[in-house]
Amino acid sequence: MAPRKQQEIFDATLRLLAEKGYDGLTVEGVAERSGVNKTTIYRWWPSKAALLGAALVEADVLGFEPPDTGSLRGDLVQLVEGVRRLLTEPPARDIAVAALAAAVDHPELDGRRFFADRFVREREIFERAARRGELRDGIDPMLVVDLLAGAVWVRAVFRGLPLPDGFAADVVSAVLDGVTP
Repeated sequence: MAPRKQQEIFDATLRLLAEKGYDGLTVEGVAERSGVNKTTIYRWWPSKAALLGAALVEADVLGFEPPDTGSLRGDLVQLVEGVRRLLTEPPARDIAVAALAAAVDHPELDGRRFFADRFVREREIFERAARRGELRDGIDPMLVVDLLAGAVWVRAVFRGLPLPDGFAADVVSAVLDGVTP
């Protein structure tokens, strides 16, 4: 399948998820919106869960490249900014929230693939930082990412609060520098 056509299918999938939720997402709806025959879609993805899983990882709208600012602090601030945009700017926000709800209610949708794929790319930040001597031995990069991304998820999605200017730098400082004097 041509990459452009595949992206049209993924875009249709994610937009329908955001509009109708997982229960309202159908391969027929994706076929209609993308202009691709549903048998073609089923040939590539055997179920709507498989289609949505692929879309979450491969769609351009949720694309992710790890930042490389030259410092761990700078990279982490940019990483948090990326999560902030993901969770506050449409259409990505609506897609991310709908995907989270779907993953909670539908175990057949393996939402872990999305997070695993992102973490593989985020790990580069820590590998570069270790080479530069910016990372203490034994630090768990996934814990750091969870602390940073969790702050954005809790504030923006679960509490519905705005993320003020400087939020990313403040969160990174709290994690890297600690909170005690």
